[in-house]
Amino acid sequence: MSFVATEFLLFVAIAAAGYYLIPKRFQWMWLLLFSYIYYSSSGIKLLFFLLFTTLTTYGAAIWIEQVNQQQSDDKKKIGKKKRNITIIGLLLNFGMLALLKYVNFGIVNINHILHTDFTFPDFLLPLGISFYTFQSMGYLLDVNWGKCKAEHNPFRFALFVSFFPQLLQGPIGRFDRLAHQLYTEHSFDWERTERALQLILWGFFKKMVLADNAGIFVDRIFGNYQTYPGLSIFAVLLYSAQLYGDFSGGMDVVMGIADLFGITMDDNFRRPYFARSITDFWHRWHITLGTWMKDYIFYPLSLSRPMNRFGKFARKRFGKNIGRTLPICIANIVVFLVVGIWHGAAWKFIVYGLYNGLIIAFSGLMAQNYRKWKQALHVNEKANSWMVFQILRTFLLVNISWFFDRANSISDAWGMMKNALTHFNPTELFAIPMGESGIGFTPVGLGIIIFASVILFIVSVLQERGICVRSAIAAKPIVIRWAVYLFLIFALPVLGQPPSATGGFIYAQF
Repeated sequence: MSFVATEFLLFVAIAAAGYYLIPKRFQWMWLLLFSYIYYSSSGIKLLFFLLFTTLTTYGAAIWIEQVNQQQSDDKKKIGKKKRNITIIGLLLNFGMLALLKYVNFGIVNINHILHTDFTFPDFLLPLGISFYTFQSMGYLLDVNWGKCKAEHNPFRFALFVSFFPQLLQGPIGRFDRLAHQLYTEHSFDWERTERALQLILWGFFKKMVLADNAGIFVDRIFGNYQTYPGLSIFAVLLYSAQLYGDFSGGMDVVMGIADLFGITMDDNFRRPYFARSITDFWHRWHITLGTWMKDYIFYPLSLSRPMNRFGKFARKRFGKNIGRTLPICIANIVVFLVVGIWHGAAWKFIVYGLYNGLIIAFSGLMAQNYRKWKQALHVNEKANSWMVFQILRTFLLVNISWFFDRANSISDAWGMMKNALTHFNPTELFAIPMGESGIGFTPVGLGIIIFASVILFIVSVLQERGICVRSAIAAKPIVIRWAVYLFLIFALPVLGQPPSATGGFIYAQF
């Protein structure tokens, strides 16, 4: 059931109406019921995988808490037992994820290297498995580290894992910030509901008007890049617009729907194309994935005993500055290797992750040199020109990474990057038909993309300056407010692509 489908909107309306009509003590049960109805709509058999993650994580967390309550002076033994339980839980769930998502990729590569003919059954990848697996494993690690207590009610924990707005594309929630909101009794609040509906509408505008129109060109060019050699630059720029509109629009819809139930989700986007470095970009783009990687991979790895020993060796061998930075660089490379693998089972995603990790690692190693060069060149870091340079430089580096993220293969990505440097022919855009409307509608489609991008840019600039656009609109006279709302409402069918022509959200496939 796609978020942009009419039946989904009806599903949300029924869920929200019933949520406030039933006795408040049953509200969390109502959410659990509708979460499972929603997930089962993609296939009853897929419920097995959701239940597997829920039950194994719930059991492991309770077991860890029982070990904590044991009366023993041998803290080392208790710590080891907790660690073993946690490892079992991690292996079961990440093992299931690897089995479904990555085994065939591994077998294909083994067959290629060893000239064998191994086969493995093709499994239908459960929707949102990467998101709910990471969320559940974060909870398990937090229980192990004592950051939160285990949830003893299995049905309540099931709601934390399966809360339907975030199930398919995040954000990746944390138990200490999300769980109590799911179980708390909520009263209907018209102002909050109005804000939620505004956010949902804005998310659909990003998705249907910007992302889906841009996606028509992106799919055609990336799928036939040799036919359109002069459009590689436009392809990656359009993909930047599509991916941002699709993913951030999806997050707006998710957060708006959660808001209808009185639940505030973690922010997942903060105007990433205004980032001044790749590190800053990942602090703004898919924020909950970045913080998950930081808390559960980067810190444990960079602070581990082997890494401390390596750091001491590096300081003796390469000096204090390099020796202190190298372990952090290695941890960053590992983190982004995992980020690449998380994005999909293909070498292009591994290259995508390593590209980001290596840039961040290199920037860390060169940080001292950069400071010296800026001083020598008398760079004013507070000047607007320097800020614009940093933003454009980062945007260029990000767009290079998008070639690997979107192209069908690494060789296609290299081919498109080569074309971007050697071919430039904007007129080829007008040979791409806008779906059933044909090439006659193509100039209008391009105009819609530019128009939507300008609106999004203006809104982003205002937000970057600390202006809450929704509050500013709410403070306007009713005529102006409803003019804005009606524009967005009518823009969806008039300027947007129909859901049947574009499908759902990109990250729902993860």
